[in-house]
Amino acid sequence: MIRERRETEEQQGGSPHGEGTRSAGPLRHTDGSNASGQSPAVPEGAEPDQLEGDEPILPARVHRPSDLMRLLLGVLGIAVVLTIAAVAHGTTAGLEQDIDKGAGQAPLLLIRFAGFASSVAVLIVPVAFAIERLIKRDGLRIADGVLAAVLAHGVSLVTDLWVAEGAPASVRDALINPAPGGGLTDPVHGYLAPVIAYMTAVGMARRPRWRVLLWAVLLLDAFAVLVGGYTTPFSILVTVLIGWTVAYGTLYAVGSPNIRPTGQTLMAGLRRVGFSPVRAAPLGQAAPSEAERGGLAERSRRYLVTLEDGPPLDVTVVDREQQAHGYFYRAWRRLALRGITQRRSLQSLRQALEQEALLAYAAIAAGANAPRLIATSELGPDAVMLVYEHIDGRCLDTLSDEEITDGLMRAAWEQVRAIQSRRIAHRRLEDGALLVDRSGAVFLTDLSGGEIAAGDLVLRMDVAQLLVTFGLRVGAERSVAAAVEVLGPDAVADSLPLLQPIALSRGTRATLRRLAKERAQREREAAIEASRHSREVRHAEDRAHPGDRRSLRAERNAEKQAVTEALEEAREEDLLSQIRQQVLLIRPQAPMQPARLERVRPRTLVSFIAGAFAAYFLLSQLTHVDFRQVIGGADWGWVAASLLFSALTYVAAALSLLGFVPEKVSFPRTLLAQVAGSFVKLVAPAAVGGVALNTRFLQRAGVRPGHAVASVGASQLFGLGSHVVLLLVFGYLTGTEHTPTLSPSRTVIAGLLTAAVLALIVTAVPALRKFVVNRVRALFAGVVPRMLDVVQRPQKLLSGIGGMLLLTVSFVLCLDASVRAFGGELSYASIAVIFLAGNALGSAAPTPGGLGAVEAALIAGLIAFGLEKEIATPAVLLFRLMTFWLPVLPGWLSFTHLTRREAL
Repeated sequence: MIRERRETEEQQGGSPHGEGTRSAGPLRHTDGSNASGQSPAVPEGAEPDQLEGDEPILPARVHRPSDLMRLLLGVLGIAVVLTIAAVAHGTTAGLEQDIDKGAGQAPLLLIRFAGFASSVAVLIVPVAFAIERLIKRDGLRIADGVLAAVLAHGVSLVTDLWVAEGAPASVRDALINPAPGGGLTDPVHGYLAPVIAYMTAVGMARRPRWRVLLWAVLLLDAFAVLVGGYTTPFSILVTVLIGWTVAYGTLYAVGSPNIRPTGQTLMAGLRRVGFSPVRAAPLGQAAPSEAERGGLAERSRRYLVTLEDGPPLDVTVVDREQQAHGYFYRAWRRLALRGITQRRSLQSLRQALEQEALLAYAAIAAGANAPRLIATSELGPDAVMLVYEHIDGRCLDTLSDEEITDGLMRAAWEQVRAIQSRRIAHRRLEDGALLVDRSGAVFLTDLSGGEIAAGDLVLRMDVAQLLVTFGLRVGAERSVAAAVEVLGPDAVADSLPLLQPIALSRGTRATLRRLAKERAQREREAAIEASRHSREVRHAEDRAHPGDRRSLRAERNAEKQAVTEALEEAREEDLLSQIRQQVLLIRPQAPMQPARLERVRPRTLVSFIAGAFAAYFLLSQLTHVDFRQVIGGADWGWVAASLLFSALTYVAAALSLLGFVPEKVSFPRTLLAQVAGSFVKLVAPAAVGGVALNTRFLQRAGVRPGHAVASVGASQLFGLGSHVVLLLVFGYLTGTEHTPTLSPSRTVIAGLLTAAVLALIVTAVPALRKFVVNRVRALFAGVVPRMLDVVQRPQKLLSGIGGMLLLTVSFVLCLDASVRAFGGELSYASIAVIFLAGNALGSAAPTPGGLGAVEAALIAGLIAFGLEKEIATPAVLLFRLMTFWLPVLPGWLSFTHLTRREAL
């Protein structure tokens, strides 16, 4: 017998507040029990009321790694906010001025009401939650919250002392304002940080309704103190982060109360609703899937409960931690997808219980086979249970492919047809949701994520999901045939627009991605094997006929033909394409255009947010620039020089790309392709647009797709290496400009130490190490053979290396000319470091062409190296005008010309 926590049993199982309901009427047995309806006999010597299986002993407190990660993220967030406050002094001052201007226009009555309401709410909400927890006999949480509040207050006092005595002036200015009544405001709110720490430590954020109230109070208080002039935006951020960080640090240090109900709690809950349990065995303890390991699936715990008399039961237990899994994913799907009703992200335990119970009853009423719900009950304040009639069967994921017959698939489709006839959507028709009993009947389980009164779009998504689920096991042909036989060709054809990854479950998408990687690997291996075999045949012919040597071009063409044929033989269509083809064979006029489900893409949202921040930063910098004086005082000779160096970058880029392409490609067209890239960068991130355009151009020029990708990858890889080397070299030289010895600057030392720490973190964390190794291995799999081909041609190698260096030198000279055009002057080493660092940030930025990130990095770099802001800002704008904005029109003309000539 497994020992259980007496404390948890008293708090949860013995609580008088658990309410249960049990349905009346006889039970419908489908588990193959004996004729008398009795459960299997209890083994001799077994103790009653025990929990079998491998469920671990549950400690009273647990130290969750997630709390430690949140602690580290909070510390990192505080460091980032203080760094921004120290570096971007102009931006912080402009932000404060904008807020002061907006606050001056706010009605006085609104300001007073917000201040009064926030003051009252900050006091009442924590007390109300404490009373609610004490009523539920959960005083340990309140103790944790009080401890976190005390510690947060102490950290706030220490931070106030540090800001007043030892912080840089820019940080002090960002965190302190003159108070409306005289004096100065506090850098950290001594009352708000403890309140945030208390609310976080007691777990208010894990309860949907209290979470909404928590955020409402915080936003109202932030609005009141900001508009009233009692704080600054950065002070609010630091206060929130300190409270949040201290709370999770406290929880990790002392441990969080374990809210998961124990086996004894489950037994007590079953007795409360009228059952007499003997033992409970945990079910579904198999290894989690990829999605579940990443926290992507919301799963409950299931038990097989044996009774003293009567058939066994299946009991599903749902607690708050399990309910919180996937919260942000559901919220994002609700925001990003159009026409799809997602389950409410803010849902209490009782609402979740009622939804699953309603779906269970509705599915049976529709005539579908589903486990019959016979009782529900609360298991203390943080968990509920649903008691189902036990079905003795196996899930589809435990059956072998040979056991999945056409009859079994038809039976599954009949269940789907039954629930869809009553407008019920399942939303999780994966392997684990289909249960096959001993007689071969199929039951629909896992109905908690379903939907009643579902729309046509959601119902068709269920059809598409089950098509893919069966297709992964038995192939597209049999999967489509079984669906057509039950649903009819029209219903299956209507699901084709929904046959896209975003409409499928996360587990299915992960499986499809894994299969795509395996197909790509097989094609790559087939190409390599064909190339190797062709070379062996050629060498054998040379040995057999020494004097009969074919031309080099003919040998290459023969090898290219062999590789192409091997790729054609090894190429496999993905499962979704196979399903579409099978449906089109039955219904040729079926709609093929994918339905547009995404309202907003993640990349679009990130680009919009980054662009907004970049625009605000640039506008705050431009307000300090007198353009009339700047333009009138510009040296137009240096402006022309910057234009010349900008044009030279396209020649260098063409030389660099051709240096990594052994095949013969036209230089003028390559030059036009590089100019066209300036137009593509306007609508795509800099690191993405150029790669895609160059790959497409090489393919149109006659280079095989695999070789085109490898050539561009080799160019990018060498460019990255040279970028890092040049950055380190010039950074080292900047540290020796004002010293007699070759001692590097502190910035370079800090950069090297940071790189070393990141490398250690990557090697120490298994998940990160595996991710990096897989990415590097995939990169070198195609690039290294291509690099070996280039090394055998010295002219090509010289062109690639020389073009890459000329590209960097041209950009550096263009930036230097832009600086000199406004009377500034820095060393070439400093200019090189500034450009290389800014270009790296621009390549990583999600905005088109690195817009905003490049300007911010270059301006900050020039100012950091001693250039006045009045010179640095117009110099960077001129540089970006020459290298980003002016080439847009020639780029569009080049793109149009190459497209018409089918060169792109």
